[in-house]
Amino acid sequence: MGTPQAEMPKYSCHKEVHALKIKEIGPATGGEQVPGGAMITPEDGRYAPFYVDSAYMKKHTPTVGGYYVVYEGGYISFSPAEAFEKGYSLKEYKMQSIVDCKQ
Repeated sequence: MGTPQAEMPKYSCHKEVHALKIKEIGPATGGEQVPGGAMITPEDGRYAPFYVDSAYMKKHTPTVGGYYVVYEGGYISFSPAEAFEKGYSLKEYKMQSIVDCKQ
């Protein structure tokens, strides 16, 4: 690889994502969950723990304090806290319950 002639172009992020800060990552138990998967407990107590499969764990190697991220189009990822918090700010929103959304 040659030496760059000039600094590479810089890009700003302007995407909107859904994300939850991770409080705990524990072993998955019961059900049809595949070995190697895990249960992620969000820091925000309004959200229940949820299962992630072994492919997610291998690809993203999430850690406590980072963010479980869902991009527009459904792509699911992980972002370390420092990178996420530098790149995104929380939008104001009205949280609706599942019942409210169905009406």
